[in-house]
Parts: sequence; C-alpha cells; structure tokens
Amino acid sequence: MVNKIKKILVTCAFPYANGPIHLGHMLEHIQADIWVRYHRMQGKEIWFISADDSHGTATMLRAKKLNISPEELTLKSYKRHKLDLLNFNISYDNYYLTHSEENYFFLKKIFHELNQKKMIEKKVVYQLYDSVKKMFLPDRFIKGTCPICFSDDQYGDNCEKCGSIYSAIDMINPKSVISDAIPIVKESTHLFFKLEKLTKMLEVWIRSGTLQKSVVNKTKEWFKNGLKNWNISRDAPYFGFKIPNFLNKYFYVWLDAPIGYISTFKNLCNQNKNIDFDEFWKKNSNCELYHFIGKDIIYFHSLFWPAILESSSFRKPTKIFVHGYLTNNGKKLSKSKNSFIKASDWTKYFNTDSIRYYYASKLSSTIEDIEFNLSDLVQKFNSEIINKVINLASRSARFINLNFNNLLSSSIDEEELFLLFCKESDTIGNFFKKREYFLAIKKIMFFADLANKYMTEKSPWIIAKKNSKSLVIQSICSMGINLFRIIIIWLSPVMPELFLKVEKFLNTKLFWKEISIPLVNHKILLFKPLYNRLNIPNVDLFSDTKN
Repeated sequence: MVNKIKKILVTCAFPYANGPIHLGHMLEHIQADIWVRYHRMQGKEIWFISADDSHGTATMLRAKKLNISPEELTLKSYKRHKLDLLNFNISYDNYYLTHSEENYFFLKKIFHELNQKKMIEKKVVYQLYDSVKKMFLPDRFIKGTCPICFSDDQYGDNCEKCGSIYSAIDMINPKSVISDAIPIVKESTHLFFKLEKLTKMLEVWIRSGTLQKSVVNKTKEWFKNGLKNWNISRDAPYFGFKIPNFLNKYFYVWLDAPIGYISTFKNLCNQNKNIDFDEFWKKNSNCELYHFIGKDIIYFHSLFWPAILESSSFRKPTKIFVHGYLTNNGKKLSKSKNSFIKASDWTKYFNTDSIRYYYASKLSSTIEDIEFNLSDLVQKFNSEIINKVINLASRSARFINLNFNNLLSSSIDEEELFLLFCKESDTIGNFFKKREYFLAIKKIMFFADLANKYMTEKSPWIIAKKNSKSLVIQSICSMGINLFRIIIIWLSPVMPELFLKVEKFLNTKLFWKEISIPLVNHKILLFKPLYNRLNIPNVDLFSDTKN
C-alpha cells in the first residue's frame, strides 16, 4: 500500500503593524522560507502563510502620532511589509493581515465555543493605569526592574535577561513608556480564559515531540508554580475587535493574532478553491502544521495557543520551531530599543541573497542567538559565493563560450567525481529538512572547494596555450559547469535569486530530483557576472532607527 503524501502548512509569527520590517524579523522569515523551498523542491504540497499583526495599543498610539486612523496605518504597513518580504524573496502563498473579516469571524466563533464550554470567567483585576494618558497600560508599555532577577529596563510581562513571566503589578519601580509617569493601580473587570483547567493536557502535549528539548525544559518551569488563567480582554481606548455584548471591551491582541493563522489560511482557500480548509484545520487532521517563532513568544505558542485550539475543536500544531534572537555586539536587534536595520534600507546597498546566505551559514535547529556582523557577512559572501561558487562557473564557461560555440561536451570528464557530488544530495537535503542549515552550507562549501581543486589540477588554461580547440578542454570545462550546477541546486532554497540567474545562464530548468542527470551536449548562454563583490557602504545602517 502506497502512503499518501502528507500536506503541509507552514506559518511565521506575524510582524507588528506599528513599524517597519527589519533584519531581526527577516531571520525568521528566511529560516522558514528556506525550509519551505526545500520541501517544494522535493515535490511536497506545502502552503506558506503569514500576516501583519494589526491590533493593539502600539498600533493605536502610532496612528495617533502620525495623525491617521489605525485602519489607515494597518493598510499602509501591510503594503510596505508585503513589498519588503517580496524583495527578500520570501515565497508566501498568502500574506494577509489580522484586521480582516475572516479573523473577526473565527475570533467570535472560537470565543462563543469557549463560552459554551465554560472556559471563560469574569474577574476583577488590579492593573497599572497611566493617569496622564488616561488609559490602562499594556505590558509592553511598562518598563521597570524584574522582580525575579532585578534586571533593569525590562517590560511589564517578561524579563529578557532571566526569561521569567510575571505580572506588571509585581514589577519594581514601574514606569509608563508613553508618558514617563509612575502608573497607579486601578481595578477593572476582565474576561479570563481558564488555562489552568488544561494543565494536564498541556503537560502531555509539550512532551509529545512538538517542541525542541530546550524549549520543553523552559516550558516545564511555568508549570512549577501552576498555570494562571489568561486575561483575553482589554479596556478602551484600544485598537482591535470589540467583544460582543461587553461595553468598551476588546479582544486582547494575543488572542486574535494566533487565530490569524486560521483566518489567513481561510483567505487563501477563498482565493484557491482547490484547497480544503477543513482538511487542514479539523481536530484530527492528517495534514502537518508547523509554526516558526522566536523564543520571546514561546509562552503564547506552547501554552495559550494549543489550549485555545483544544478548547475550540481545532487541530494543534505538528511542531513549533523556535529560533534565537538576532544580536549585534551581543545585544538583541529590536525595534522597541531603536537598534535595528530596516529591510528597505538593506536593499539599497546589498542584494538579498547575501543576507539569506549569511543567516543560513549560522542557523541551526537550536534556540541559540545569532550574531550579526556586517564585515563578517561581506567577507563570507565574497570569499565563498563570489570566489568559490561563481568563480567556478566563470572559469569553466569562459572556454565553452569562446572556443566551443557554447556547447557542453557529450559526456562528463570524471564520472566518479560527479557521482560523489550526487551522493551528497541526500545528506545536504537532510540538513535542510532538520533545519541544520549551517551544516548544509559547510558541506556545500567543502564541495565547492573540491570542484575548484578539480579545475586547478586540470588547468584547461595551460592546455589552451597549445591548442585552444582541444576537446579535452571542452570536457574539463563541461565537468566544471556540471559541478557548478549541482552546487546551485543545493543552494537553491537559500539563494533563489542566484538560482534563477543560473537557470537562465545554463539555459535549462534545474530540479533537485534530476541532480544526478548531467548536462551533456547542451548549449549554455554567454556567461555574465552573476553577482559583484560586496563592499561595506559608507553609511551607518543603524543610524536611521528612530524614524
């Protein structure tokens, strides 16, 4: 009996609508895109989605500062973000936004079911209130000292230093980010999701293989003191969806944002009638669902999200892939800390394949942080992609173009070496599949060195001094082109722009499954430089972060 190929849905965490896409965001989108592209090349049915996280106080305040409505801001941000992601060749099947009819529909549907199952309770709580701005303060608009490790300059919900989760009311010396005022404590009635009732289910679920081992260990810590019920409502003023039958109450952005995974996919299904929505999201779905997220939102995705799905008869994720932060000089690149490089600024000075390659050379399946160093990126791209990979094509194509009318030889020069390359495809593919991209790049560069060593040892340029039309030269250089072709297929999930340029140069489509079929007796086009060497621009890419 032949097993039916499973269908796959992949998501990335949603960028906030209140600011630009930056290189920290791109780490995740690129990591996921490489994984998706690899699986597409294996012939898998895989759908890739993300969206703008439209709602919340941050969006409301940003819109007010710009003197436009939150709706205008979300639409403007959505268009800008979509363009940035497209420029970095992130191959989404659908990029949407959470301020949508579909999202409100599923939000109300899920909320109704939670109510029916008595998973929602009312509760009077005490919160920090900004008397100057006349509003309750969201956790992200409170800063102070962590009550656990006493680190300064931490947010009101969690500490980036020790990873602790706490209530803003427990912070030491809290301060309003909006007004710099010292907030007062004020009471309000809110709606809570009964997370604690699902403790046993979640304890089993986190050990099911869905999470990385280090993430499981982190998640276990939250069970020690008992899971706390989750506030899913917010007071006006707030930009979001109103809670039906509750005056001046809005759904918390962290409830409607993950539901955006469902609504964004539904929007894709509305566009493509060949996709069965229920097949992917029904409770016992055989399709696979993968979330790529940063380690700062583990709490929401490993506890709240599966609990909501369990309580509302939707399927839970197959796996959640967590990555670390992007850092510079050991500090997290962060929009809120005015330390980031905008995606739109990057494309003014560099091709986007360069940073895709750089990230891939560092990314693994762990949650370790990745250090960004511009000098290192430029050196790595020039020495590995320009000097090794592209130079292999240049030195091989030169003789084929000049002396053999662009025609490759009728057979390859060294079949044993060619087969050695082909046999490594499974190893490299498994590295991509397991998200050990740095190992894939390391292996690819080893074989790029091997291909260049072959060309150096054969030295067709020396043979050409005696007879430039020698068929030996054609055979050697055709071999070089074929080894280059294999390397490019391996790099295709990482460097899609280079891949398309090479398809044009080689005058043929390239497929992973046909990697062992050499190009013989085939006409290529005239070789033109595929990429120029990178240079560090005479500008500070971090300088414009406050605009």
